[in-house]
Amino acid sequence: MMNESNQISKETILFGYIGEEAGVSRFSSVINKLFKQNSVDAMMIPMNIREDDLYFTITNMKKSHVNGAVISGEYVDKVVDMLDEASSIVKRSGMCDIVYKENEKLRGDIFSIRVLTEHLKDMGVSKIALIGVSHYAKAFSFLACGFELSYYNDNLEALMDFTNEVELHNPDINRIAPDMLIDLSSFDCVLDFSKLDNLSMIEKLPSINIDMKHKKQFSVLKLRADELVSNYTSYDDLIDKLAFKVYRNII
Repeated sequence: MMNESNQISKETILFGYIGEEAGVSRFSSVINKLFKQNSVDAMMIPMNIREDDLYFTITNMKKSHVNGAVISGEYVDKVVDMLDEASSIVKRSGMCDIVYKENEKLRGDIFSIRVLTEHLKDMGVSKIALIGVSHYAKAFSFLACGFELSYYNDNLEALMDFTNEVELHNPDINRIAPDMLIDLSSFDCVLDFSKLDNLSMIEKLPSINIDMKHKKQFSVLKLRADELVSNYTSYDDLIDKLAFKVYRNII
């Protein structure tokens, strides 16, 4: 049983939260509250790790007392090559946001995009405008069963390559560029997984706009949503759902 003084024993399940600024995220405190409320002898430890130290931290987890880690967004594409085993969606998308240690081997998976799809279904979302061709965009496309997606990118050739990689048949593909005027208000949701530094070409947004960025990260979607007086949802806004998903996976 988890003790009230938060002491760590030999039996305590330790999990890390790895990021450049892991200590300022609410993730660890939210999940630790869940552990305590449910008398689970487990603890998540925020680990502020620079990119230069990431490889050492991940690979040395195999022989440490840490049983795995949640990976912050800035590192999800960098840990894949450090894994011994990976789920099919990790291999196909090129991203990993949770690592489990099993018999001194590291297995990688994705949980945040699963939480996102569940959140969107709870919100009654059907039609989605997905901007970008990043690892997040790939992972979401693989898990997007039940959604009607339209794809947007500034480079159509890269977008065509993307749709081939995720094996989309007759996808709705669209160019997005500064010299255009784009109305996305007919969609239920906009997901921005791009690296665009300007979304001024978007004249109208729907009521749900998400990019899974931390509040400490600059969000061009948040900037445009604020300008158009539209709602915006960040990774931090979904932390309660994200933490609960990890909690269920650990216990």
